[in-house]
Amino acid sequence: MNAANLLNQRAQGLSQGKIRAMFDKANTMTGVVSMGIGEPDLHTPEAICRACADALLSGYTHYTPNAGFPQLRQAISQYALDVPGLYDPMTEIIVTNGGMGALSLLMLVLLQPGDQVLIQNPQWLNYESQIRFCGGEPVGVPTRKENNLVMTAEDIRKCYVPGKTKALIINSPNNPTGEVVPVEELKKIAELAQELDLLVISDEVYNTLLYEGEKAVSISSLPGMKERTVVINSFSKSYAMTGWRVGFAAAPAPIVAKMTVLQENFNSCVNAAAQMGAIYALEHPELRQELNDSLTARRKVALEGIQSIPGMKCSSPKGAFYLFPDISSFGMDSNTFCDRLLDEAKVVCIPGSAFGSCGEGHFRLSYTAKMDQLTEALERMRKFCENL
Repeated sequence: MNAANLLNQRAQGLSQGKIRAMFDKANTMTGVVSMGIGEPDLHTPEAICRACADALLSGYTHYTPNAGFPQLRQAISQYALDVPGLYDPMTEIIVTNGGMGALSLLMLVLLQPGDQVLIQNPQWLNYESQIRFCGGEPVGVPTRKENNLVMTAEDIRKCYVPGKTKALIINSPNNPTGEVVPVEELKKIAELAQELDLLVISDEVYNTLLYEGEKAVSISSLPGMKERTVVINSFSKSYAMTGWRVGFAAAPAPIVAKMTVLQENFNSCVNAAAQMGAIYALEHPELRQELNDSLTARRKVALEGIQSIPGMKCSSPKGAFYLFPDISSFGMDSNTFCDRLLDEAKVVCIPGSAFGSCGEGHFRLSYTAKMDQLTEALERMRKFCENL
């Protein structure tokens, strides 16, 4: 028996993304400095870990409600949303296995075969694969360099197809660009979503990682948008809790109800003690400060380093922990550039084309490495580009 033949067409269509492929290649080499992974290098604050440990010792070792502990949903409603209390913690919030878990449940209860979901191009590559696996059709919304690759209402309108386009995903601050959608543009997108009757999925996992006084406004807080917006968020980036796998969705009650039933059938619930740690995190937002201060310092070093390399151009994005430098002056595609950067300089970065066709001519750099590794990587990049 050939087990591969037993797989359904959706499973057969799954393939490894370029990010993981780059890491697999790097793992065969020594002396590599990674600027590719989207994960803070700092450990979860000790106080959050202690809260989780205390919960374990206090008996939080059992199943929780499928939608998550009521006290965590209450804390999310109070502390994790733009407008406290905007979503009802008992009927409109579900705790999930990370932001990825929230997106997966949402796509599975939302999409009919052929439904189109608009996503920014370039954009985090997992959206596309999730939409396809759930029977939908991802449609990239092209962006332009003059807008720093930020999606606009004008761009969205051009991609809308009556009777087919069902939803729009917004990710601000953005992965891979780090850019934040300006409030005025967000208002235009909100007006368009209401005009076209679109559901908006607002992925806000980087909304606490902001610089230079920037504020990330949730589209859910704009007039007329709460009832047509699903907010996706996670504790992974804000509190350096990537391995904890605690996220959530805030959405209209009928959507949350079906996501909750689906979670019951798939994984029952999120780890009980981890949920208690998440409550402690939300009640102590000051615990984010060390991470934010560290990233602010690294962003300054990374920006100055990249912008000083002859031939490279880079905007100054005010969110997340990514830069998306323009390397078009070097006369090679982004895959070739990043492969050669790894082979010749032993630095891992992700080609912009991995995030969509509009990412070509760029690469994604994550400035989450330790400062000495960051400066070393920048120096290696400088020498590599000089040799080009």
